[in-house]
Formats: sequence, structure tokens, C-alpha cells
Amino acid sequence: MTIPFDYETMRLIWWALMGVLLIGFALTDGFDLGSASLLPFVGRTDAERRMVINAIGPTWEGNQVWFILGGGAIFAAWPFVYAVSFSGFYLAMFLVLAAFILRPVGFKYRSKKPDPAWRSRWDWALFVGGFVPALVFGVAVGNVLQGVPFRLDSDLRSFYEGSLLGLFSPFALLAGLVSVAMLVLHGAGWLTLKLEDGPVRDRAQRFGQIAALTAFALYALGGVWLAMGDIGYRIAGVAEAAGPSNPRMTETVHAAGAWLANYGAHPWMVLAPLLGLAGPLVAFMGIRGRKDVLVFAGSSMANLGIIASVGLSMFPFILPSSIDARSSLLVWNASSSHTTLFIMLLVTVLLLPIVLAYTAWAYKVMFGRVTMREVNLNPDFY
Repeated sequence: MTIPFDYETMRLIWWALMGVLLIGFALTDGFDLGSASLLPFVGRTDAERRMVINAIGPTWEGNQVWFILGGGAIFAAWPFVYAVSFSGFYLAMFLVLAAFILRPVGFKYRSKKPDPAWRSRWDWALFVGGFVPALVFGVAVGNVLQGVPFRLDSDLRSFYEGSLLGLFSPFALLAGLVSVAMLVLHGAGWLTLKLEDGPVRDRAQRFGQIAALTAFALYALGGVWLAMGDIGYRIAGVAEAAGPSNPRMTETVHAAGAWLANYGAHPWMVLAPLLGLAGPLVAFMGIRGRKDVLVFAGSSMANLGIIASVGLSMFPFILPSSIDARSSLLVWNASSSHTTLFIMLLVTVLLLPIVLAYTAWAYKVMFGRVTMREVNLNPDFY
């Protein structure tokens, strides 16, 4: 088979595609998680909470496709990353999956009985299903930036030497709170677009203002911590961009502040953290100016900038090891074969536009504000 792209280019393409899938997940399912996290606080009556649920009810299942696509892409394109992260973060991933299981059950069962206590319990289950994944995903990113305690033996078998509680270090918790604030802001932006004028929408906007300022402050604090703290890694020597996928052939070293080196070498990358800082402020001004589209655009900018800045800061690292200099996983040493990446790219080029087109069509059909009258009269609503 003649492959039109060399191995280095294919690895770069799939590194970028992995970022696209993660950002796609944050932009779509992110507002579901954020709205669910706001549910018990912006809705004070049963009807008000049903408004929030029906703002995300028609699309939340489709939005999870991005999560599945991301996991599948990591499995096929970056098998070492999949093996190490899903085994090392097993308990954390179990927490996320358990929280995700609460969501479909909560959506389907919540309104099956008129009992207020029954519905309240499911409302809090939906809150857990939104808040826990938002926090754990951020904590996982914080751990990746700090380095993960794993090693690979001579047969490339992975051994994780950390614990569940060890994941919740101060910096990782900061990253988790950034994630929560970012997604709560995104949820508030979505509710601003989807709900009619009234007390629920007003409360969502008030929480959105708090989340916007919190996301800005915590993200800025994270940047200062990366610049001045003892966090970062760099490659010792030369890593072959088109070399074999064997992490044991590359040596890395811990280097404080190294995650900011890419911005000096490639100044255009600074656009990502600038978006991450500007997005919350744009959303805040949109709320203050009652510009609904601006609120959601700002929250989307925040998601895009914050996630992109992590990937660009770490490049070419994907999963650094904090305990073994020859086990860190890079774009250049942890991918599938050249042929596998190319075949996957062909499938992606064919199927991803279909996913995007269907998603756009579904949002167009289901777009419109949720009103109290519809919630009370429509038997098909949650």
C-alpha cells in the first residue's frame, strides 16, 4: 500500500485529531455535564428542574458519541496511551463510568413517579452524573501534566505504582476545579440559549457569572503554577519523529517550567491560552449585556482554549512518566503502525463528516427554547 503521508506526518495528524475529539466532547457533552451540575441550584420547583432537564434531554445521548469516539481513537491510534491510562486510572475511570450510568437512569426514571422525594433523589443523582465526571476529567489532566507514576519493563508491559487518593494532589485538584468551572460556565451558556426568560434562566446566568470569574482566576493560577512550580518534562537527547513505537528508546527528564517552552519556540501557540483566558471574560460580558449567543460563544472559547493549551504545552509528550525516564509516552514513540494510522485516517475522513452532518441536523431540528407551558402540557417531556 502506497501511503501519501510519511510516518511523522501521520502521527501529527492523529495527535491533532485526538485533540479535536476531546474538544468536541467538551463542547457538546460538556454543557450537559455543566447543566446537570447546576440542576439542583437553578431549579427550585419540580417544573423548573424539568425545564433544565428538557434543555439537554433531546441531545445528551448523541453528545456522548464524542466520548466513545475519543476512547476508540486512543485505543486504535495510541495503544500504549490506552493501556497505561485505562489501567493506571482504573478506579478513577470507574467513578466516571458509575456517574455516567446515573445519567440515563436519572433521565428515564425521574418523572415516573409524582413523589417529590423520589424526584429529588434522581435530581441529585443527575447532579452527581454531571459534577463527578467534570471533576475527575480535570484531575486526570492535572496528573498528566505532573507526570504519572508508571513504568514499562523490557517487554513493554506497563506497571502503575500510584493510588486513587494519590491522584488528588493540590495541583490536580486545581485542574479539576478549572474543569468544573469551565463546564458549569458552558452549561450556564447552554441554559441561557435554551430556556425562556424567567427565574431559572436568571439563576443560571448568576451562576454563570461566578463560574466565568472562577474559571478565569483558576486557569490563570494554573498557568502561574506551571511557570513557577516544579512541573514539566523534556526530552533528553533526540527523539526520532519517524522512529519505531518503542518508548524505551527515548529518555526524558524532569524539568521545572518545561511545559512553557513551546510558547517561546512557537509563538503562535500562545493563541490557545489567550482563548482560555478571554473565553470566560467574553461569557461574563455576554451575561452582563444580555447577549445570549455571546455567552455560549465565550464558554465555547474557554473550552477550546483551555484544552488546546494543555496539548500544545505538552507536545510532543502525551503521558510522561514521573518514575522512569525511559517510559514516557510521546507522539513519536507511542502510536500504532504507519499503515494502521493511514487506514484509520481514511475511515475518519469518510465517517466524521457524516457524524458532524447528523449532529448539526439534530441540533437544528431540536433547537428552540424550553418553556414552562411546554413542560406542563407536553407528555413527551421528561
